[in-house]
Amino acid sequence: MMPRLLVARSAADGGLQLGDNAAMPSTDTAQAPAPLPPFKSVRYAGRAPGPRLIVTGAVHGNETCGTRGIERVMADLDSGRLVLQAGSVTFVPITNAKAYVLGRRAGDRNLNRALQPTAEPREFEDHVANWLCPLLAEHEVLLDLHSFQSPGRAFVMVGPRDNTGPLEPFAHAADEEALARRLGVGRAVDGWLDTYATGVARRRAAAEAEGRSGTLDLHPRYGVGTTEYMRSQGGWALTLECGQNDDPQSPEVAYAAIRQTLAHLGLTAEAPPPVVSPMEALSLVDVIDKVHNDDAFARPWQSFDALRAGDLIGTRANGEAVHAPHDGWIVFPNPRSEARQEWFYLARASGRF
Repeated sequence: MMPRLLVARSAADGGLQLGDNAAMPSTDTAQAPAPLPPFKSVRYAGRAPGPRLIVTGAVHGNETCGTRGIERVMADLDSGRLVLQAGSVTFVPITNAKAYVLGRRAGDRNLNRALQPTAEPREFEDHVANWLCPLLAEHEVLLDLHSFQSPGRAFVMVGPRDNTGPLEPFAHAADEEALARRLGVGRAVDGWLDTYATGVARRRAAAEAEGRSGTLDLHPRYGVGTTEYMRSQGGWALTLECGQNDDPQSPEVAYAAIRQTLAHLGLTAEAPPPVVSPMEALSLVDVIDKVHNDDAFARPWQSFDALRAGDLIGTRANGEAVHAPHDGWIVFPNPRSEARQEWFYLARASGRF
């Protein structure tokens, strides 16, 4: 039986610790649980006024390209190879320390879902949210650096078009689109929160049929993560998916994107980054959950593999075939996802860019 991992608050210093409770011998020589790294942000400010940018890495602990990219840019600033002339930039190299230390996507749960402060934190990610959300709200622009499990090339996720709707009202679409064109990637994807809300509604209906209710993944705003929270506070944000988790080029993509963002916003004196044109634009239109842990893909799909209507995507544990309902692309296929969590997304072409 594997030892159970616990998070405890140290009585000595109030810090969060990662312990191995079941493996701790009851002797005087027992070692104390190793402390987790503290919540850490580093802010640089120029002499002139300008935008307030925040850059986050390792929101998911096994997605370390952002951490590596941030470390390189901080070294550039510390050495004087790069000079911040206006505004400010705050770096969060390791957003989710527990997940990062464990080398996995989440500590206790996915930080990038249902992100909001809470008066009664229970899981480690609740403590992160109580620190991170006020920090995000202090800024105007967020660049959130991620990577993904399956092979594929980098792309950027943008928010909704300007709207006054109830789900994600927004007024900075032009700002996001302009920066998206300057991150050095040739594909942009939108439609996240609308699609996720539809998926949660389907998940909730299935849960009610099974007599389940009240869990966090059934909340209509479960899809709110860092960028969605930033927009809810009046700012704007992009998620850059820098490539596959273990691809050595992913940290290079992250590093270049940070430098290009600083230049585009006028925080540094570097030449404005070139505009990527043409830009492929796709919209997420559906998310499909696993029903059972043994649901399996028909082939090792990669993000943005093309689909034709009727293509076999996978097979449920009960033998039911899952086919593509229309032409388009598969996005974020995750063979390791668990039951009642997202298995894959479907996308269609968009004329936005």
